[in-house]
Amino acid sequence: METWVLSNVVVVLLIAGALALAAFVRRNRLWSSAFAELWRRRPVAVAVVVLYVAVALLDSVSWVGGFEAGEDAVAAHEAQSVIDRLFEGTRERSYSAPLADAEFYGGAALRHPGSHVFGTDILGRDVLYLTLKGARVALLIGGITSLIAIPLALLFGVSAGYFGGRIDDVVFFLMSTLASMPGLLLLIALILAFGKSTLSVCFALGVTSWVGFCRISRGETLKLRELDYVQAARALGVSEVRILFRHILPNLAHLVIITFVLMFSGLVLSEAILSWLGIGVDGSWGQMIDRARDELSRDPVIWWNLGAAGLALFGLLLAVNFVGDALRDVLDPRTVREEL
Repeated sequence: METWVLSNVVVVLLIAGALALAAFVRRNRLWSSAFAELWRRRPVAVAVVVLYVAVALLDSVSWVGGFEAGEDAVAAHEAQSVIDRLFEGTRERSYSAPLADAEFYGGAALRHPGSHVFGTDILGRDVLYLTLKGARVALLIGGITSLIAIPLALLFGVSAGYFGGRIDDVVFFLMSTLASMPGLLLLIALILAFGKSTLSVCFALGVTSWVGFCRISRGETLKLRELDYVQAARALGVSEVRILFRHILPNLAHLVIITFVLMFSGLVLSEAILSWLGIGVDGSWGQMIDRARDELSRDPVIWWNLGAAGLALFGLLLAVNFVGDALRDVLDPRTVREEL
């Protein structure tokens, strides 16, 4: 199956999952009130996150054909996303400043004067276009890695906290071993071993990011398994698996959501650091920042590449952190109890 076809299938599945989740939230009174309260507290942050997600989805929907012949025409067999098509034919010959309408830094005339809001890079590509393309990479890094790290943390943490004994000893040994290693060096070693593709970077980040939440889920499970309703279920002969899925995991749901939101920011920043070291993901904001550092020494200074990538990264992380803070207030039982 072609990569672009698989990407479109994933987008359809994501949209279907989002609609199913929205229907569930609407039917469930608890979650419906929680998300209504979240929107009341942080409407701007939620809207910004939704905007970034929409841009990422537009960059994931692609198809072949539809381009007219020309100097910047793409081969007919190449699939292009909606974002690619919106910026078709906007490439210049080299640098141009934001909203420039006269000439290049090299002296050549602009083919599209005044149309580049964030200017162009050394290859003449529109910086706004590159910035929008980076949203998809950031959400892939934060989302896929969280979906690797959080299930791992739940599997090990809940098993260790609920069953104890040898399982707890093995999990604690794994956590202690990973925690004793320099995280950045381990991350670099894994990426060099598995390659620098997006999935490889996500896997490496996931393997090195589950320890923190594993400790939290283990400690919370140790507390939950001693509560009266869990002891009563065990006394009535309810199976351990049923107790885990009926009484333990639902009481960890708020921690999972909060951890996912807060882990997202750290993972996106980690990728930016990796890009600074030259082993990040192609097309990411971190790579844009890495390429822009040499441009700051030019005369005149080429600042707009760094400015656009930094602004996009800052906007996403700030919005995600605001949403995470509001989610903690809405979903944490201790906070709700204090407000009551």
